[in-house]
Amino acid sequence: MDIHNCKICPRQCGVDRANALGFCRIDQRPHIAEICVHRGEEPVLGGGRGVCNVFFSSCNLRCIFCQNYEISQETIDKQEINTIESAATRIASILCAENIDTVGFVSPSHQAFQMKCIIDTLRRRGFNPTIIYNTNAYDNIETLRELEDYVDIYLPDFKYASDDLAVKYSSAPNYTKIATEAITEMVRQKGTELTLDDSGTARKGTILRHLVLPGNVFNSINVLKKVAYDISPDMYISLMSQYYPEYKAKEDEKLGKYVTEKEYLKVTETAETLGLTNGWVQELGSSGFYRPDFSTTGNPFEKNY
Repeated sequence: MDIHNCKICPRQCGVDRANALGFCRIDQRPHIAEICVHRGEEPVLGGGRGVCNVFFSSCNLRCIFCQNYEISQETIDKQEINTIESAATRIASILCAENIDTVGFVSPSHQAFQMKCIIDTLRRRGFNPTIIYNTNAYDNIETLRELEDYVDIYLPDFKYASDDLAVKYSSAPNYTKIATEAITEMVRQKGTELTLDDSGTARKGTILRHLVLPGNVFNSINVLKKVAYDISPDMYISLMSQYYPEYKAKEDEKLGKYVTEKEYLKVTETAETLGLTNGWVQELGSSGFYRPDFSTTGNPFEKNY
C-alpha cells in the first residue's frame, strides 16, 4: 500500500497523504474516534466477552443515513490516540483488562495502511488476537490481497444492488460491482464456512451484513439474489432491521421512516427462498438498540448494555 500515491480504496485519489488529503480527508496517521468494548449483533463475534473495536474516523462513503455519522462525516478524533503506538497500547490494555481476544477494525477501507501497522505493532508486543475487518465493502481488491495474512474474519456490509441508489444515498459510483468483487475476494481468502472455537466464538470466515432500508425492499431482494447467484448461497448473512432515521436521512421521503414488519418479512422470506439460511435476523424493535453516541466520553454504546 503506497500512502504517498494513495489508491488504497476504490476512490483511487492518488494523493500523497503525507502532504494532501483525498476523498476520505485523512492523512497518513491513524485517525481514531474510539477504541472500546463492543457487543455486536452477531452472537458468534467475541462470544460473551465482546470485541475490542477500533472505530476509525471518516469514511470513503458519504451515507446520508449513517448511524455513526458523528465519526464518519464529522470525523471526530480521539486526540490521545493519534499514533500507531498509542493505538496499539490502548488496544492491548483493553485485551488484558477485559480478557478479550478479538479486535475489530470498523470502517478500515481508507485506513487499511494504518490498520496493518497497528496489527504489526500488536504482534511485536506478543498479542495475536482474532482480527475482524468490518467494512462497507467499497474496497480495493489489491488492498484486500495485502490483508490476507492480517485478517481472520471479514465482516462486509453489502448495501446496494443498484448503483443509482449507491450514488444517491452514499455518493458511491459503481458500488455494486466493486462490492461484489470485494466480497468474492474475501470469500476466496477466508471461505464461507465459519470456524468456531470450543466456546462457539468465530475465529475465521466471512459474515455478510445487510441493513434493510425503508421503502427499498427491492434493493434488499436484489442484494440477496446477487449474493446467492454471484457469490455463494452458503454465505452467512446478518439481516439487520435496526435502521432508524438519522443524519440527513430524516429529510428523505423514504429513508425518513422506519422499516415496517411487512418489509422486513419480505426480505427474510426471500433469503429463505434463495437458500440463504445461514446467519441471523433481528427483532423488528432492534432500531431502539445499537445506537451509539460518540459525542460523549466513555463507551459510546454503554447505554445499550
